[in-house]
Amino acid sequence: MSRLSSGCHGAGEGFLAPSQLLLDLCLQCLTKNLPRYAADLKPLPPNIKDKLINLMSKQGQITDSNISEVLHPAVESLDLQGCDISDNALLQLCNCKQLKKINLNSCKNPRLGITSEGVRALALSCPYLREASFKRCCNITDSGVLALAVNCQFLQIVNLGGCSGIMDASLQALGENCKFLHSVDFSSTQVTDDGVVALVSGMCSTNLKEIHMVRCVNLTDVAVEAVLTCCPKIHIFLFHGCPLITDRSQDVLEQLVISNKIKQVTWTVY
Repeated sequence: MSRLSSGCHGAGEGFLAPSQLLLDLCLQCLTKNLPRYAADLKPLPPNIKDKLINLMSKQGQITDSNISEVLHPAVESLDLQGCDISDNALLQLCNCKQLKKINLNSCKNPRLGITSEGVRALALSCPYLREASFKRCCNITDSGVLALAVNCQFLQIVNLGGCSGIMDASLQALGENCKFLHSVDFSSTQVTDDGVVALVSGMCSTNLKEIHMVRCVNLTDVAVEAVLTCCPKIHIFLFHGCPLITDRSQDVLEQLVISNKIKQVTWTVY
């Protein structure tokens, strides 16, 4: 840590700061001078790397080229939504067997660098994954989700919103393999009623609590009725912007809202 410390002289000069504060200041200094300290990252202990990963993630500094330097086998969470990464970063997770949560959402523009190849690599490397978020990763297709469902059977939360290549096979795979799944978002995808029926008829039916299927132009009342019939624990159900869904679904939902069985529901009347 000699080089790291040398770059932080003066950060706490004249002030007897607690060790935690000194550590935070050193890590902040490091992130401001990443090229200078690149060779020092890999030997850092896991507890320091976790703090560094969190800081670099918030600042959008994790990339394909440096992610291998900050990863360690015991890492459990990666929030990469603000980072410019691609499949190459996911291919480097091969030793992160304990990873339980990964966030690859894109807040604004589509994320083009993440494809089914990267998702397959993630699924094979991280079998204990609980939460996987891929919002607006528009180059992910059913083959990637199938690998995720088959290899990561402890999944509880999956976000595929805006993944325009996702079709019914993805929902069928999740329904058949992920019995702990309780929250799923497949908004703005190409799924049909058949996919939704396969999902809610699967082994996760009694655990599903939250479903987002907003702006799915192929869905009809059949999908809504399947969710309400098969998912007794559902309490957040969003499906506004689905033009084929009619007043028939609205009538059923109003009764559930009145009886307090559903906490949040949104739909659009056409």
